[in-house]
Amino acid sequence: MSEHPGTEQPGAGNPDAEPASGAHPLSGSGDDRPAPLAPPRRRRRVARAVGGAVLACAVLAGVGATVVTVRNADRDPGKPSFAFPDSRPAEAKAPAPKGLAALLVPYGTGDWSRGPDYQSFGSDVELGGARAQALRKEELGVLPRTARRELEKEYDKHPVKGMALRSYLSGELAALSDSEGVYTATVILTRMDGRAQAEDQAASRLRVMDSLDVFRPGPAVKGHKDARCYLQPKAVSDVVDRMVCAAARGDLSVLAEMEGIRPLDTRSAATLFAAQLDRIAEPGEAV
Repeated sequence: MSEHPGTEQPGAGNPDAEPASGAHPLSGSGDDRPAPLAPPRRRRRVARAVGGAVLACAVLAGVGATVVTVRNADRDPGKPSFAFPDSRPAEAKAPAPKGLAALLVPYGTGDWSRGPDYQSFGSDVELGGARAQALRKEELGVLPRTARRELEKEYDKHPVKGMALRSYLSGELAALSDSEGVYTATVILTRMDGRAQAEDQAASRLRVMDSLDVFRPGPAVKGHKDARCYLQPKAVSDVVDRMVCAAARGDLSVLAEMEGIRPLDTRSAATLFAAQLDRIAEPGEAV
């Protein structure tokens, strides 16, 4: 599942709510007529697979952070001015993050700086369990009602305990022409109900990517054989490329989404994901 925070709306997770306008249900007709019931265990497997497919596709469909280009923005130079050294004391540094946010790779590591806002949440945010769980259910709105209800039941059995995300920008944008070589990345950590749930989610996501047989294999994640990266199909865009990487550490589901002008620097992007996994020790604590 792609842990994609979005704006919280009333009725999120309501099993009777209809998909939002513009959503693309997996069922071609959207027909919700009752179908013969499969055995409970089989229904759970189907629901997880369908949900994983939807969320995996959403990740690579451009839900992640958008590449920004500021080099050619119009600027008014204004009147000449002269600046004198500021004698005021330097502002105190922001307090070190705690909780899940403390596990994220800090800004200034390598050449990664603060990235663009991720949806409506800014570039660096941590959510409590209740809100993260509600947002997790919101993503199910694109599913047919029956599959949505099955997954909601699974989510209720194993609610998430929290979520943290941080957006990054690679390289020095001002020194590069037309954003060449620049990409954005968003790393999302979700603390699951337990280690088994985190591993199951990561494994399900990777199985879906493999089974769809449309995503291109990404680079290896150095030092982490269980982690995998995938690139969107070439036919999706001739200009922008996207990559998603996934793994589990302890009770944490770890997801990274990268986006940039082609050719995407996939090795650098995979290095960021490796750095994130290196930072997390078992069982989901900072190294």
